[in-house]
Amino acid sequence: MPPPVAVNSPLYLLKGSDEVLLGTASSELIDRLIGSGDRTELLDTFSGDDYLMSQVIMAATTMSMFGARVVVARNCARFSTDELAPVLAYLENPAPESTVVLIWEKAVAPGTRTSPLPKKLSQAIKDAGGEIHDCGLPGGKGRAMWVDDQLDASAVRLTSAAKRVLVDQLGEDLSRLAGILTVLEATFGTEEIGPEELEPYLGNAGAVPPWELTDAIDGGRVAEAVEKLQRVLAGGDRHPLQVMVTLHTHVERMLRLDGSGVRDEKQAAALLGMKGSTFPAKKALAQSRKLGSAKLSRSIKLVAAADVDLRGRTDQSGQLLLETLVARLAALSGSTKARR
Repeated sequence: MPPPVAVNSPLYLLKGSDEVLLGTASSELIDRLIGSGDRTELLDTFSGDDYLMSQVIMAATTMSMFGARVVVARNCARFSTDELAPVLAYLENPAPESTVVLIWEKAVAPGTRTSPLPKKLSQAIKDAGGEIHDCGLPGGKGRAMWVDDQLDASAVRLTSAAKRVLVDQLGEDLSRLAGILTVLEATFGTEEIGPEELEPYLGNAGAVPPWELTDAIDGGRVAEAVEKLQRVLAGGDRHPLQVMVTLHTHVERMLRLDGSGVRDEKQAAALLGMKGSTFPAKKALAQSRKLGSAKLSRSIKLVAAADVDLRGRTDQSGQLLLETLVARLAALSGSTKARR
């Protein structure tokens, strides 16, 4: 959803890992700030790798014959904290007739340093009454809620079954949704769309988060685990060695818990060095108890052998090696009953 515009907010900072969603949110915010005004008179835009933040602040503080002004600075993630000093000083006494929009996106030139958002800048924006909006993609169950919000804002009507198909097919690639909705609205208008009508417009399945793969393995669902692996590799643009790290970490955690004497998820999280939510530790502990020492030993040996193969011991493709490993790990889980 586009960020809400507060009255008299001196500065907005937009950030997010998805370039498409960040670009859309930026355009919508600027449109709302300009309103019915003339862009040539009210809008100043800086972009690329050559401008300085001092130039942005000069534009914001220079008197304009047209009154209100919106000053936009793109590609701001290339600036260091020191290079942001002009905006920090500006926030101590922002120009009352100007609104500054900083878009925290990477530089244009490949290989240029990308800086994390400095805490000093975040705090200065908040202290000055400005706003920071994260335009990133939601994860987990938030994906379905986010899709519902986008559907509510469009004229497209999907059946409940079609919504489930849409969310599953998109996976983590939610930035494709806007284009799909545009095509569906042009094709069907306000006519209700079911799964069969929807399917031809979905394209290839998007990526899924790694935990969907490990959950399928732990559940012993061999076919689903292989399908999730294929989506992690293809849709997520992950290298097979990255997936191998995920699988090794997953099994190694359960092996560390086996025979450790931990009794609950808090103790498991402490042993594994996990911060924040203890839910991953709870899952690892339950699966460790389910598999038992013998099958955990077999699992880590399968992972170790596949890792060596993936690094060049065989000439098989990385995808085939991982598909075989995932199928074997899921089969081990599927043939096991939970122990008390």
